Order: sequence, then C-alpha cells, then structure tokens
Amino acid sequence: MDQQPPEDQGGAAAAGGPPTCYRHPGRETGIRCTRCERPICTDCMIPASVGFQCPDCVREGAGTGHHPAASRPRTLAGGSVAADPRLITKILIGINLAVFVGVLAHPALRDDLLLFGRAYVDERSAGYQGVAEGQWYRLVTSTFLHQEVWHIAFNMLGLWWLGGPLEAALGRARYLALYLLSGLAGSALTYLIADPAQGTLGASGSVFGLLGATAVLMRRMNYDMRPVIALLVVNLIFTFNPWGGIAWQAHVGGLIAGALIAVAMVHPPRERRKLVQYGACALVFVAVLAVVLVRTAALT
Repeated sequence: MDQQPPEDQGGAAAAGGPPTCYRHPGRETGIRCTRCERPICTDCMIPASVGFQCPDCVREGAGTGHHPAASRPRTLAGGSVAADPRLITKILIGINLAVFVGVLAHPALRDDLLLFGRAYVDERSAGYQGVAEGQWYRLVTSTFLHQEVWHIAFNMLGLWWLGGPLEAALGRARYLALYLLSGLAGSALTYLIADPAQGTLGASGSVFGLLGATAVLMRRMNYDMRPVIALLVVNLIFTFNPWGGIAWQAHVGGLIAGALIAVAMVHPPRERRKLVQYGACALVFVAVLAVVLVRTAALT
C-alpha cells in the first residue's frame, strides 16, 4: 500500500515558501523522497535506484515490522523496482536489431512492414495495400523497421540513453506502455497527414516519446532542464530541416503522446495513481484509434 505524505512538511512549506526537510524543519530543500514525496535535506537523502529516499522509507523497505507487500520498494511512478532496470530497453533494442538483420536478409520484408496509407502495388498484382486496406499492423511494425545503418544506430543510441533512466523511474509495465503508445501515436499522425502513398519507417516516434517523457520527469525531479531542452531543440531542428526525408509527423506525434503519458505517470494523486495512469494510456489509445478510423474512412 502506498504511503500518504504527511500534511506537516515544515513551516516554510506551509506558509507558501520553499519546502523544508521534514526531519530538519529549518533546512530548505528542493529534494523529495521518491517513495513518500516528503522533502528531505542532503543529510537525510539516501541514494536509491531512482532519485533519493528518506530514512523512514529505507527502513520500511527493509521490512522492519511491515507486511512485505507494503514495504516493497517502488519507483517514482509506483512500479516495482527491478533488479535489472534496463531489461525492457535491452529487449526493445534487440527486437529492432533483429528486424533490421531480417530485412537485410530478406529485403521484401521491408515493403510488408512499411507504413503507408494506401498505394497500388502493381508488381505484386495485389491491388491496393496499406493501412486503409485493413493492414493496421503496419502502424506498429513500421516502428521497429529501419533501412540505413545510421538510422538504426541513431535511434538505438537514443533508446539506450533515454530509455534506461525512464524504465528505472517508471517501472517496466509503465515504461513499455509509454514506448509503444508513443510509437503508435507517431504512426497515427503520419497516417493522418502524410501522403497515403508515402512510406515511412523507424523508431523515431517512440524515441521522441521518451524524450518528451524525460523532460516531464526531469521537471518533476527538479533537475536542471537546460540539457534536455537543448537536446529537444536540436532534434526538432533536424526534424524540420529543409532537406526533407524525415517523417516529422511521427516525431511530433510521439513527442506529444510521450509527454502527456509521462505527466499522468509522475503527477497523479497517490490515492488514484493507477486509475490516472491507466486511464491516460487508454485515452491515448482511443485517440489513436479515432484518428485511424477517420483517416481510413477518408481514403476508402
């Protein structure tokens, strides 16, 4: 069961000033325990897998007089703390690499997995193909598909750098939902706006979703926002570069979805945390579904 932070968090916090350490009321601090969210000073903060915890939560996590389920360590978003906080990230990178190698060995797979709305494929004598023709799987398979070595290298580096800390902060299930829904949202916006005969591929929508979520998480943890803002600006410059060749729709769709889901993951009321988190994921999925249905109706 999640703990509720106490109402009394120091006189300065109660008066609207900077929060003060709950164990040392005279010390102002911008650090909070990642489990109970109480303000803690540098003398009280104890390093955890993500952020810092207060001495009380560390003792509780050791199982001193509490039910094991109640004292189990939790991530910032309420997920279980895993022994390998990068396991899902490693699996996702492995899937992307496996698909890349598979396409190198069987180039015809590229056209089978590529995202496009509706196009006439004459060489296959199969008539029209695409998402509008019922091939909805392309919305997902295209997010694991890459063509050039530099493309997959850039995306996998981004996945490793951004994904690991997010997986540790959110927990495996929440992180996986964030990644998949960000990629799906990027595909849906591409399907809605892009030329239906234009093929797109890549994990960029998912990676941009992780970038948006990283910004939300860093703001939640009161970290310096300048590095992530600089990274976001650089990526947006490349996204809207005048040379073309980049599906900016996937980047924007993934970025928006990732940021919205992350807000629901790290800012919900503790007593309704799961409801808000799962509800936000469901709303993003419903929005994606609505976009796909509207675009399909327009193309058929």
